[in-house]
Amino acid sequence: MAGEGTIVACPRCGTRNRVRRSTQGAPRCSVCHADLPWIVEATPDAFAQELASSLPVLVDFWAPWCGPCRMVSPTVERLARENAGRLKVVKLNVDEAPAISARYDVRGIPLLLLIRDGAEVDRLTGAAPPARLQAWLEPHLRPVSEAHPVADQS
Repeated sequence: MAGEGTIVACPRCGTRNRVRRSTQGAPRCSVCHADLPWIVEATPDAFAQELASSLPVLVDFWAPWCGPCRMVSPTVERLARENAGRLKVVKLNVDEAPAISARYDVRGIPLLLLIRDGAEVDRLTGAAPPARLQAWLEPHLRPVSEAHPVADQS
């Protein structure tokens, strides 16, 4: 579908970019080529496709009525911005996706799952403070130097 995707403003130049589903690479600004934060509100039908990524995928299982979810959400979105090019964030409303919640054994929310190559590698339940979320996530991300290898200029 032509209109599919999420509109993301580039943090460097402000250009609005359409970020579509992709299994390889990371989205970049169409003007300045800066890495874009990759945050997706997944539907139950598109959830499996959103997990297919060459980057680690942080899945945020949440619900609109959940107070702790609303507390964690800004931190998750900040982590997506700070780790642009190294991380994809997929947000899933558990009320709209009970079968997926059951498949991933969601027993409490907020629940953050880290998926790499389609498999769960870690999970964190509850409203952890920002420093704990960062410390939990960091070991699972590629170092910044590996995220953007410099081309050989010789």
